[in-house]
Amino acid sequence: MVRSVRWQAPAGEVLDLEFKRIVSFARLHVIAQSVTIRADRDVKLVVESGINGQMTNTGSQHFSEGEKRLYDGAVMQYTQTTIQSKIDFFFNTRLRFFKNGTEQQEKGFITMDRRRIDMRYTLELAAGEALTIEKISTVHTSRDKDAEGVDFKEMQTRTLAQAEEAQAMGYQALADESAAAWNERVWDRVAVTVESEDEFDALALHFAQYHLYVMTPAHDNRMNVGAKGLSGEAYKGHTFWDTEMFILPYFNFTDPAIAKSLEEYRYLSLPGAHKKAASNNYKGAQFPWEAAWLDDGEVTPVWGAADIVTGLPTKIWSGFIEEHITADVVYGLWQYCTVAGDQEFMDKSGYELMMDTAIYWVSRMTEKEDGKLHILDVVGPDEYKEHVDDNAFTNYMAHWNIKKAIEYHDLLKVEKPELFAKLDAKLGLAEAYAQWTGALDRIFLPQPHEDGVIPQNATYLQLKDIDLTKYKNQDHVGSLFDDYNLEQVNQIQVSKQADILLLFLLMEDLFDHKTKQANWDYYEPRTLHDSSLSLSTHCILANDLHDTELAYQLFRRAAAIDAGPDMKSSSAGIHAGSVAGIWQCAVFGFGGVRMLGGKLRIRPALPKAWSRLDFSLYWHGQKLHVVQTPGSVTVENLTGTAPVEMELVGEQISLTDSVTRSL
Repeated sequence: MVRSVRWQAPAGEVLDLEFKRIVSFARLHVIAQSVTIRADRDVKLVVESGINGQMTNTGSQHFSEGEKRLYDGAVMQYTQTTIQSKIDFFFNTRLRFFKNGTEQQEKGFITMDRRRIDMRYTLELAAGEALTIEKISTVHTSRDKDAEGVDFKEMQTRTLAQAEEAQAMGYQALADESAAAWNERVWDRVAVTVESEDEFDALALHFAQYHLYVMTPAHDNRMNVGAKGLSGEAYKGHTFWDTEMFILPYFNFTDPAIAKSLEEYRYLSLPGAHKKAASNNYKGAQFPWEAAWLDDGEVTPVWGAADIVTGLPTKIWSGFIEEHITADVVYGLWQYCTVAGDQEFMDKSGYELMMDTAIYWVSRMTEKEDGKLHILDVVGPDEYKEHVDDNAFTNYMAHWNIKKAIEYHDLLKVEKPELFAKLDAKLGLAEAYAQWTGALDRIFLPQPHEDGVIPQNATYLQLKDIDLTKYKNQDHVGSLFDDYNLEQVNQIQVSKQADILLLFLLMEDLFDHKTKQANWDYYEPRTLHDSSLSLSTHCILANDLHDTELAYQLFRRAAAIDAGPDMKSSSAGIHAGSVAGIWQCAVFGFGGVRMLGGKLRIRPALPKAWSRLDFSLYWHGQKLHVVQTPGSVTVENLTGTAPVEMELVGEQISLTDSVTRSL
């Protein structure tokens, strides 16, 4: 990040300042900053900097007073412990000074205050002289994996040594090292490039890939992606379905090692899922709507924004009844293992997770007079419809979850009897299997009406239909609540985000084109896209339905959520799932990449504004390079150690080197 400022002092001096900063992509704990100052006349400067532990999060002070120390007259160290979770933090920092590139040995004076340690320097700067100040810092915690089993004093010593090593390198060497890591891991390996009439399109895709890496804790499988990444405090850093439905697909196809880490988090958090299921008197594993530390279970706040009518806080029902997250987790698991070809993970974790959740779904269903099993009182992806029965997305996903559990039960019993016996002892598969097979054909799956429309839930199509033009053309998200409260919105045919239509993306082979078109025509006009997750799904489906230009418009709107001209859109943090959706628009939408029934398919359809789309993806350990133009598509197997069976523009091929097809 580079920022340039020209500042005029009250006495008339003019200073030019250039700030540079990185968070190292090569060294997990390192932050480096540099500021270069030039003045138009001789000036005296007072520089004060250090470690400020007085910072708060939305007014909350997280740290205890801690220990402060200065080493060798230059390196500041501050150790603090969080008040609630008792996590130790170890901060180290040092300032270095250079004039016209030559290091200066400046003497500073240490100051300490509550939760602060600083060094103050008084410097002389001649007219035209360049003064560069470097600040190299490190941050470690007792929760870091490499801190396990290390006591407090040893961490102080160890982190100091790492800080001194980074400080000796200096800003530019650290910046160059970090840039090289970015090139090696991202830009030279899996960058998405597009040639467009508008350069913003390429910028948006690079913006998306950048954030996908900086916000994903690839170094630690005990952690996952927060809904705002690391860029804001909204949602308290909690993990949602955004990971499985939007973020995980990116890593499945570009960085399987990171995808595996995200999936390991879900497996390791099974204790929290068991806790939630048991608290609701269900069996098996019920994943929390908002997840945090592994065994926390549900962490969704109970109360939210004010009700416009009553003036009281609105209850957040998602943590209680938005239950499709459990099937979403399993879908993400299956997608990862299929795309990566990771049978080892399926054996170690995947089969158990899939069957444990299937046990939950059977215990969650209710038999009604029609003899069918129904899922009652839920919130689907469309969060403007609370306390509904038979949400189509939830029911279909639960049915899929149970069907997969039956499929893998039968496979393991024959092909992997030892693993089957282990899971049987742990989960009680004999009883579970009888329940799954007895339930599968009885699960109520909403079917299309005569006009082809599938009811989003049991009552949606009977709700009041109003003119939504005002809200479809809104200047700010959520303008509907300027006129209605949530209880009233629940009685209107209006949707926050894609619901039925998302189902068409995940399970497109279950529905024919006519059904998809009928539901698009019905639900899209009623969808306000008040969730940032919605636009990318609609973009991809619009392309599937051969409306490429509408798809492009939706792509542009999705890309503008965080990277567009509205500077307040990310005030609470970037929208992590939406950022991943930008990549999905390009690769899944215009690029036509899908994993269907365990097989790879590529069927591109570029918008008129694009003359070229270039990206790489991984499939079963093989790296494929894809180049698409309006008239052709070329796929090259760069790894070449095994043939890739795939469908390319409707043709089944076995790819060992390179192939080009006309469009």
